[in-house]
Amino acid sequence: MIIGIIPARYASTRFPGKPLALIHNKPMIQHVFERCNAADLDALFVATDDERIKKCVEKFGGKVIMTRTSHLSGTDRCAETAHLLSLNDSDLVVNIQGDEPFISQEEINLLTNLFKKQTVQIATLVKPITSEDEYYNPNKVKVVVSNSHRALYFSRSPIPFQSDLQVDNFRSLTLHSYKHIGIYAYSNEILQKITKLPVSKLEETEKLEQLRWLENDFTISVEICHYESTAIDTPEDLASITNYELRILS
Repeated sequence: MIIGIIPARYASTRFPGKPLALIHNKPMIQHVFERCNAADLDALFVATDDERIKKCVEKFGGKVIMTRTSHLSGTDRCAETAHLLSLNDSDLVVNIQGDEPFISQEEINLLTNLFKKQTVQIATLVKPITSEDEYYNPNKVKVVVSNSHRALYFSRSPIPFQSDLQVDNFRSLTLHSYKHIGIYAYSNEILQKITKLPVSKLEETEKLEQLRWLENDFTISVEICHYESTAIDTPEDLASITNYELRILS
């Protein structure tokens, strides 16, 4: 089975109550749920620790699982949800960001299709970097990819580093540099294992939990995606939604 889980918490530091923020007269979490529901998933749940979010999801007819308040990451919340659902080890869990109201079913299906290869442990998406702003922006996580489409390293710094980088040859660098799109899929067996790992040195350094997995010899397979949905991290992001993006939700 393929189970989609949308971790959603109310107490966001930068945007408290973000899942309930209205876009086109619908709460953001409803847009995320409805768009994910169009993907090839066998079931879809919102995982939350907040009664307000629970009531909201139930009101629009979505399925919701209540989880502990102590989780430090969406991955941990997904792991508890999978446990509460009594998923089998082989069941596939898709961890979907709750602040992606424009996510497309194509992104989700592209990700889950990677598991047609039985060797895949964890899967995620990357997108070619097309501008120097993206390359140097520490809020845009970069990833270096092997010839077999496995992640070698993630960083907030520009990687791969090119000491003689010039504007006129930046295009050649984009053939090898990718931006991470923060959606993951894993078998439930792998999900339970990675959430039991202690925080690693690389994770502490970069503030990226996926480095914990790499540092403990798990493999992360990647698929190249040429579409990236807009995340809503702050009230300013919400205010800057374009008319084109609003039409997507119509």
